[in-house]
Amino acid sequence: MAVLDDRQDVDVSGFARLKARAWAYRDQILTFFILVGIWQVLSMTLGVYWVGSPWGVLTRFVTGMLGGDLLINASYTFVEAIAGFLLGAIPAVFLPFLLRRMPMVTAIIDPVMVGGYGAPKLALAPLFVLWFGIGIESKIALVAITVFFIVYFSALAGVRALDTKLVQMAQVAGASEQNVARHIIFPGAVPYIFTGLRIAMPYSIGGAVIAELISANRGLGYLVQLGAMNFDTTGIFTALAATCCIVFIGNWSVNAAERRLLRWRPPADIKLQAGT
Repeated sequence: MAVLDDRQDVDVSGFARLKARAWAYRDQILTFFILVGIWQVLSMTLGVYWVGSPWGVLTRFVTGMLGGDLLINASYTFVEAIAGFLLGAIPAVFLPFLLRRMPMVTAIIDPVMVGGYGAPKLALAPLFVLWFGIGIESKIALVAITVFFIVYFSALAGVRALDTKLVQMAQVAGASEQNVARHIIFPGAVPYIFTGLRIAMPYSIGGAVIAELISANRGLGYLVQLGAMNFDTTGIFTALAATCCIVFIGNWSVNAAERRLLRWRPPADIKLQAGT
């Protein structure tokens, strides 16, 4: 009888989650159409010259994707963002674990990290152009430096938030330093790491677009600059729509990786830690 009750509770909780997810999707779709409606009203009120219409942007978007021009420029920005994201996020994840046993070194470099985090990354773009040229390397460097500090402080917060009693108990039980880091510290820091990754992903794409605005002959930032020079508002909105699509793809990828790594945790804990 108890087994049947447990199964019934599982079925009810699963149905409740599906129902809540369906309601969330409904609210998201409703919000999307409300925003499109506001966009259409602004376009009709102010004129297409100032605010491109949703239908005009959609037509230009489909035409650009089928023609290949928008797809090529979007893929260029996507490559810059992903390469810079990986180049900045990977060392930012592992550095706090390396510094965990060196509090003196952490205290020494902490002011440098805080200064680097607070420095305006846009001001570094001309410097990267001077160092790496106007090619893809300068865009990747700007994205990497932007992502690094965001993910580093998130991972550092996860390492510092770990309960030291768990580590002490594992060491008393005979666990090695490698086992402690692998089975206790890293799983406990994963939610913090993915919080930083979710925040850094839009910044990586935005950083790539901003770098292209400064100096580029390809990419979505280049299309935005080209549309501004030609007073083509619809073209600017089309490039921004393509940027939003890349952001959605990036966020979905990060969330999928998080669900895979946190599949051992209860759904309620995942929602509380990840804020989903």
